[in-house]
Amino acid sequence: MRDPNIGEILIQADELRARIADLGEQISADYAGREIQLVCVLKGAVLFVADLMRQLSVPCRVDFMAVSSYGSATSSSGVVRILKDLDHSIEGQHVLIVEDIIDSGLTLQYLLRNLRSRKPASLEVCSLLTKPSRREVDLPIKYTGFPLPDRYAVGYGLDLDQRYRNLPYVAALTDDAVRAAGGERPAPPAEPTR
Repeated sequence: MRDPNIGEILIQADELRARIADLGEQISADYAGREIQLVCVLKGAVLFVADLMRQLSVPCRVDFMAVSSYGSATSSSGVVRILKDLDHSIEGQHVLIVEDIIDSGLTLQYLLRNLRSRKPASLEVCSLLTKPSRREVDLPIKYTGFPLPDRYAVGYGLDLDQRYRNLPYVAALTDDAVRAAGGERPAPPAEPTR
């Protein structure tokens, strides 16, 4: 029986697998002859980075960062704290940030600025999901899996208060579930003008 807080399934498990295989092929072609240092942004990107690594045909290493800009809220505050930093230097490395979702872009903007200061040979971004309608800053995102509507998404690593990460698909929570968690209900679409 499906959790009543789970609304519409936005991306099925087989669609995720197919797109991640495509991303792995594209990244492998772009980094042919080089080793990649993957930087997985915890906790949401763990499932994605594990599946992506298995699709890469080039050598790679992985390190982890944990950053927070949400606190207990359901939308980014824009104030970023590093909760866990990288274990190894990225100087001179070809670095690929692996994100689960890019919403406003404020957290990623901070992360890019921070990692650029560490002098990598190159720095790119791969995000499984993105919400273009919520973007507040222009960012160089080289690899993207799927655009999402402005709905609170869970599953495949995405959570609400640490729940739902283990779902094999990406789904939207019901408006009632988001409200109960202290979030806001998405605004209805604007009426067309005549």
